Amino acid sequence: MVTTATGGAEQTRPSGTPGPPVQTLGSREVFTALDAPARGLTSADAAARQARFGPNELPPARRRSLWRELAGQFTDLFAVVLLVASAITFLAYGLQEPREMGTLQLAVAIAGVVVLNAGIGFAQEYSAERTAESLQAMVPHTCRVLRNGERQELPARDLAPGDVIVLEAGDAVPADCRLVEAHEVSVNNAALTGESDAVARTCDPVPAGPVLEARNCLFMGTDVVAGSAKAVVFATGAATEFGGIFRLASSATRQKTPLQLQVASMARRVAGAALAIGAALFAVRLPAGQPFVETFVFSLGVMVALVPEGLPATLSVSLAIGVRRMARRHALVKQLLAVEALGSTTVVCTDKTGTLTQAEMTVVQAWVGGVRHPVSGVGYAPEGEVADPRSVGDLLRASALCSNARLLPPSADGGTFARSEHRGWRVLGDTTEGALLVAAAKAGLDRAAEEAAAPRVAEYPFDSVRKLMSTVHGGESGYHAYVKGAPQELLDRCTTIDWGGEQRPLNEEIRAAVIAANDELASQGLRVLASAWRPVSGPRPAQEEAESELTLLGLVGMLDPPRPEVSDAVAACRRAGIRIVMVTGDHPLTAEAVARRVGIVTGPAPTVVTGDRLDTLDDDALDRLLAVPGELLMCRVSPEHKMRVVTAFQRRGQVVAVTGDGANDAPALKHADIGVAMGASGTDVAREAAVMVLLDDSFASIAAAVRLGRSVYQNIRKFLIYLFSHNIAELVPILAATFAGFPLVPISAVQILAIDLGSDVLPALALGAEPPESDVMDRPPRSRRERLFSTAVMGRILFLGGIQALGVTAVFFWHIHASGIPYTDFTKHDLVYREAITMVQAGIVVSQFFNALAVRTDRQSVFRVGLLSNPWLLAAGGFGIALMAAISYLPPLQSLFGTAPLAASDWAILAAFGALLLAAEEARKWWLRRPRAARPKGEAR
Repeated sequence: MVTTATGGAEQTRPSGTPGPPVQTLGSREVFTALDAPARGLTSADAAARQARFGPNELPPARRRSLWRELAGQFTDLFAVVLLVASAITFLAYGLQEPREMGTLQLAVAIAGVVVLNAGIGFAQEYSAERTAESLQAMVPHTCRVLRNGERQELPARDLAPGDVIVLEAGDAVPADCRLVEAHEVSVNNAALTGESDAVARTCDPVPAGPVLEARNCLFMGTDVVAGSAKAVVFATGAATEFGGIFRLASSATRQKTPLQLQVASMARRVAGAALAIGAALFAVRLPAGQPFVETFVFSLGVMVALVPEGLPATLSVSLAIGVRRMARRHALVKQLLAVEALGSTTVVCTDKTGTLTQAEMTVVQAWVGGVRHPVSGVGYAPEGEVADPRSVGDLLRASALCSNARLLPPSADGGTFARSEHRGWRVLGDTTEGALLVAAAKAGLDRAAEEAAAPRVAEYPFDSVRKLMSTVHGGESGYHAYVKGAPQELLDRCTTIDWGGEQRPLNEEIRAAVIAANDELASQGLRVLASAWRPVSGPRPAQEEAESELTLLGLVGMLDPPRPEVSDAVAACRRAGIRIVMVTGDHPLTAEAVARRVGIVTGPAPTVVTGDRLDTLDDDALDRLLAVPGELLMCRVSPEHKMRVVTAFQRRGQVVAVTGDGANDAPALKHADIGVAMGASGTDVAREAAVMVLLDDSFASIAAAVRLGRSVYQNIRKFLIYLFSHNIAELVPILAATFAGFPLVPISAVQILAIDLGSDVLPALALGAEPPESDVMDRPPRSRRERLFSTAVMGRILFLGGIQALGVTAVFFWHIHASGIPYTDFTKHDLVYREAITMVQAGIVVSQFFNALAVRTDRQSVFRVGLLSNPWLLAAGGFGIALMAAISYLPPLQSLFGTAPLAASDWAILAAFGALLLAAEEARKWWLRRPRAARPKGEAR
């Protein structure tokens, strides 16, 4: 391979022949220099170049080896604390005279906790990374390229030097390339240069110099923000300018989310409390005559056992499970934080086309010269008829010529980049333009023949300000401009109209008839476009000339049917207290018709705000408008208006999710609390800016993601309650024995660690995978200021932990008193004492099994959701009880933990205490549900 260095870039010469930098060449010379046919590479040539230069993808980020990742688990703060504690305990064992095997066992147990948590953390991180990679692969990264003389949609990784690519506004540039055609092109190079302002690009040659400064080159990782273009690829993959930057960025340290930081901070505070409790126990027991080393080791063991060392890992597991569940519901979440934030969403600002509707536009009516012409057929298959096609021929011809979309037939053999959804007719490009092409085909027009007779020589791309698109075509009769766009904007630029085959002045009477026809079509829920034309002076007229003094050809009305699943999703969001605001560029009548069909509007008079009205409102007036409850539609708005609405809602303390698909939507997507991009129809720029991508573009996927986001936050609280409530049951018996003057402890440090290892970790993970409660969408959104450890959570921890503590404390002292042995005569080798501490440990394990069942729901009865609906939780709890039985009955474990066999009656008593805990929690839930019992049937319970 021969390359030409130009300021750091490598311009590939497939022929192996050196030459001048491509930016200095004319457009035609570029094809020769890069061995690139103007009609594009053939499939065989492209395959040969890909084999030579490799795929067009960036090298994978350098990963730490598995051993390094595993070793990194031992550098966590809690792991370091535990390792130091284990080392101190080993040292204490060496200093003891005589040496106590229990001290050695404690040291080993502490080390075991570290190893277990490191294994869980390593497995979770490894799984999360692989899951993220597989989910990212679900987002299509494609580009439009000329292959075999035809325009095709291919994976970006299949590009090779010499490929001719087609770019439009909203596209991400897939490789470094040289422009050979450019129509009002501007790009955002922020990802490469840090400059956020859009810069214009040209296809004209420029002087030699650094390639990054060449105004006729585009670079991988940048975005096309306006215009359309063709370009020839000269560098791919790691050879691109972005490739070098990517290698640096890929090694950056991953940041923790605020939720993870909050939990870690909370865990550190709990660790401090554990240290204080351990110190207090040491201070209380040492004056009571206990040996110094033994007292110190015991206090250290209790302190270590109370440290929530597995909490951050359990949190990450729960979030990762939420990500995978959302992916199964067609919602790809790119940041773990978004999973939790979804649960507190209060406002959803949603597009109409594609999100609420099926994004499969179909022209159903055409209006020409005061006459409506029905169009039959549904979808993109060019099957159907146009009433009186000769009368609407000029309208549909102009609309088809002024379009960049392409109608693709079904893939018979799968094709190079065929997916299952490509088995039918489909549109490559804008769906609205696709509908115009289908209507033209139904009228008998051959677009290829029309373009051959009148080839395009210039284009003024659509933008959200003028709401128009114009193309200029040449032919035997001269040059003509064809313009299509929003009827209101286009009508203001027309001076004549095609009426009955002749041009008439567009007087006030006819203008009123056009407006009435537009309103009637829009009131039927149709999206309306207008088309016009005019002769121009040459191949490149000024935009003002091309878009003024036009002749109106007529209107087309397109139907985009609502998605069938959206109505239920909208109803679920309304029950959940989420306000849905439609933000669309469509006509107010069209927007209201669709909003009523899907349930966003149910009242007689929704508030309808247009972009023009928004321009007249200052921030205070907009805040007052949004503060009024009720149904709200934003129509004829631009992406800038959308950004302003999102900001205004956030000023009012709302948590805002916003949908978008265009390049201009990127600021609003980034600024929103939850930016939601369209995966199927959205631009690369929008998908990059969003934190969630809808793989099916459906609003129902947003509602499903909110439901799962709420359940993730609930699950985090569930395992927090589960983990911390049993700490109370471990501490209270120790404190009771200390103040009652009992010389021994009701539960040893090794037993506490065994509970952490055998009874806590697996059930906590299973609670993190708990499916959503059936009424999770019947509750109001959670306040963004609400903390994990709220008053309600702390109250529930004390309630459940208090019941467990009373039960195991009562069991311990009942067993001791029943023996009739004075307190002072007990030793740790007495069978009665060993049975009593076994009862305490088993009591905590059994009650934790019932506790796990109790915390599965916040308000609903666990019997309503089904005891068997989370089999992993039952298996984890069963494992803990089985381990406890082994500790009680197996001699080697009896020796290790100082336990004794329990009778069947003992297990029955413990099971009764566990059942009492579950019954008490069920009674509490019943009391909370009681005020809602009087609600009408069908309302949230």
